Amino acid sequence: MHLEPGKKIYFASDFHLGAPNDQKSAEREKRIIAWLDYIEPTAQEIYLVGDIFDFWFEYKRAIPKGFVRLQGKIAQLTDKGIPVHLFTGNHDMWIFDYIPKELGVKLYREPQRIKVNDLDILIGHGDGLGPGDRNYKLLKKVFNNPLCQWAFERLHPNFGIWLADLSSKKSRASGEGKDEVFHGKKDEWLYLYAAQQQLIQPIDYYLFGHRHLPLTMSLPEKGTYINLGEWLKYDTFAILENNTIQLYQWKENQIIPFEENCY
Repeated sequence: MHLEPGKKIYFASDFHLGAPNDQKSAEREKRIIAWLDYIEPTAQEIYLVGDIFDFWFEYKRAIPKGFVRLQGKIAQLTDKGIPVHLFTGNHDMWIFDYIPKELGVKLYREPQRIKVNDLDILIGHGDGLGPGDRNYKLLKKVFNNPLCQWAFERLHPNFGIWLADLSSKKSRASGEGKDEVFHGKKDEWLYLYAAQQQLIQPIDYYLFGHRHLPLTMSLPEKGTYINLGEWLKYDTFAILENNTIQLYQWKENQIIPFEENCY
């Protein structure tokens, strides 16, 4: 892929629409739409890197209510020929064929390596990568099992969506505040994953979500690890332009550099 003159590639993650309640989710959705409207003229491509929804499950004939503004905006972007790439995360891994078909996005379940001009970039949500988090890695295998998905689909949507939403909120409450603390490189699992990958096949940038804390970290063997942050508190995202990728923040209807959390 070659970046066209005057164009940029945008990366964002962890909108968590639906959390923590309808009112705050709707306010966040409007901020996201305003951001998408703002970047549309310069966007060559847009990558949405997982956990766009706090919960999503597609029944054969039903989907969760809400989020229609974002869905409509994405459809508008793809109708105009702007590619939108969507990665599943740990909260919305049960996206199946509805969103790709109706909104025209390209869906990914695993990290993807792309090359833009001379830059090699690895993009993924980040859940289950790196050392640690064994309980989640086991749970992810269960959730990705077709038999388990079939069994969940047997639940009535009123009950199934309520149950999953309740579980998501409890999980968030139990980890509240932990994602805002940087404990050092030795405890950053995605940084450790990127550092290990650099020894195998060096690339220029690793872009992940999931961690929620916006981070820019230099790797030992060259390269840079960037965590995209989230839109519950930080409203951060990354821009590829001039052969570099940097974190920015959407604040008061403006794009400003995000200069914190650089290591």
